[in-house]
Amino acid sequence: MKACWLTRWLPTFIRNRRRINMAERMARRYRKLFEVRILHHYWLDRGASVFDRITDQALKARLLQAYDVRRLLGIQPTGSTRVALAANQCLFEETALGFVVLLKGTTSLPADSVFEFVIVVRDSRFFDYSALTLRPQRIHEAYDRSEGVTCRYKENVPVVSNLSGATRGAGTGKLLFLSRRYRTLAPTEQVEALGLSGTALGQLTSDGPNARVQQLAADANDLPVYLHQGDVPAIIPPAGVVGVPERGVRLSDDVADDVFALISLTAVRPGDSAFSFVDAAGRAKSSPPVYQLRIRNRSTFWTYVNKTTGVVDSIETDALPLTHFGNAGQKQKPSERLVKVEKTGAVISRLVSEVHV
Repeated sequence: MKACWLTRWLPTFIRNRRRINMAERMARRYRKLFEVRILHHYWLDRGASVFDRITDQALKARLLQAYDVRRLLGIQPTGSTRVALAANQCLFEETALGFVVLLKGTTSLPADSVFEFVIVVRDSRFFDYSALTLRPQRIHEAYDRSEGVTCRYKENVPVVSNLSGATRGAGTGKLLFLSRRYRTLAPTEQVEALGLSGTALGQLTSDGPNARVQQLAADANDLPVYLHQGDVPAIIPPAGVVGVPERGVRLSDDVADDVFALISLTAVRPGDSAFSFVDAAGRAKSSPPVYQLRIRNRSTFWTYVNKTTGVVDSIETDALPLTHFGNAGQKQKPSERLVKVEKTGAVISRLVSEVHV
């Protein structure tokens, strides 16, 4: 009798369990809403070969497999964004290349939905080999008499967005960068500034005035859009508030003191649907956008010093990029931690890496 009862009951139990499991899978089904890749060229370039120009696809794949931005930078939603993600049934996850946000399959988002993410530095060595990190990110306080509060600002903090990001390429190969289009370089800008000289992409190797410019590419479209000084927004303080830095961000409960950069993403970009992360119905797109934030590696003038006599043997004519893999020069490459800043008064004349040979 017992065996007979099990024989009759077991198939029904299995069928019901399958229905339950299927319902659980359906309820938990999420689709990628968007992905952000934060790629640092110190770890991806191969000596003088910029990652994007490497033609060996197997090599590029190996470089990406070995890369993990989580060793360098931390990325987290702001407090208000974390609440908004939960309310809209979204999931956030850090990845080796950056982070992804997932949206529950049946959920739709308003076109004006905005999600913001804070980038902080986890490894202090990041400042040794990253371009444009010489600018101080000091915190300033200013009293707002009308509100009776002290406003706090942090200077030189970049804010990148899919509403103002630039592109490279077209069609299926189109790349979506969160950094703005480069502006024309002014010779009065500071060392490491990136920008256009005609159609060429140049980088300052000294401070202005009359800064020296080194050409990186004859056509700026041949290289990615790196994080640059134009990504730092102007600060517009409340009326009557003084002592505020010219550019940067206001600190708040959402934006803590240790912020290095901010990412702001809006559901729909008017006039350029490629940058939008929802369709006309407010749902995750069948081909979700992959946004890119590129951080350029530092370039320095490699100075070869005789390790016995201490005398300088030679100096490279152009500033060469520091990279973890490969060698941009013809001799021994320097350590990223041995960068020296040469100044005339307060003006930086060049960045130097000494190589003892």
